[in-house]
Formats: sequence, structure tokens, C-alpha cells
Amino acid sequence: MKKLNLYDMKKLEVIVRGEDLDFVIDLLEKAGVKGYTIIHNLSGKGSHGFHEGHLLFNEEDVLVMVISVMPEEQVEAVLEGLTPFFNKHSGVVFVSDVKVSRLEKFKK
Repeated sequence: MKKLNLYDMKKLEVIVRGEDLDFVIDLLEKAGVKGYTIIHNLSGKGSHGFHEGHLLFNEEDVLVMVISVMPEEQVEAVLEGLTPFFNKHSGVVFVSDVKVSRLEKFKK
């Protein structure tokens, strides 16, 4: 059996209010990120207390997470765009090291 090749990449997880989702998506698109996953209606506890997901008929007030994997050189462009945003809006970003197969799915 052939060994699966793995490549170093960065994973960004951005949590924002639903009303700010378009900003994050636009930023990723402008940075040339090839793909992302969106998870709606997050629940959890943070510095602002407990946040309940699944608010009926109000997609803008719920928390969403956008997960994306990209080469390290794209991370700085995304973080540059998020910095002024997080100076005025609530949310958080996590950056971690990951390994991926199928490198062509993530590179330009």
C-alpha cells in the first residue's frame, strides 16, 4: 500500500456574529483562500457569558464559525484584515498547524 503524503498548512477558525459572516467570507475570498466551511448556530461560553445558538428566524444574531485551511503565506493577509475588524466587533480567531493530504485542494 502506498503511504499517504501529508503537507504542513495552517487552519484558521473564525467565530463571529452571523451579521458579520459576509465580511469574513469576503476577506477569505480576497486573500485567495480556496475553500472554507461554515458552521451556524454555535453555543458556548466565553468572556461575554453563555451564548445560545438556534435562535429562530434570526440568522444575524447567532454565532457562526468559519473554518479554513491555507498555506502559511495567506494567513498574514487574512489576519491583517481581521485585526481592525476585531478592534470594533466581538469574535475570536484561532490559528493552528495542521497536516493535509491532497495539497492541490489548498494551493493556488
